[in-house]
Amino acid sequence: MSKLSILVEFWDFLRERKKWWLLPIVVFLVLLGALIVLTEGSAVAPFVYTLF
Repeated sequence: MSKLSILVEFWDFLRERKKWWLLPIVVFLVLLGALIVLTEGSAVAPFVYTLF
């Protein structure tokens, strides 16, 4: 099973069901999760936490 299969399946879901409003929500959540993971344990973490 390909690692990108979940992305392909999600894209097919968006096209079939015409749920384009889900795309910005998912992108925001992925970017927020990546920000939290990348700043965990780094010197930038205290500055990022002040944003929230």
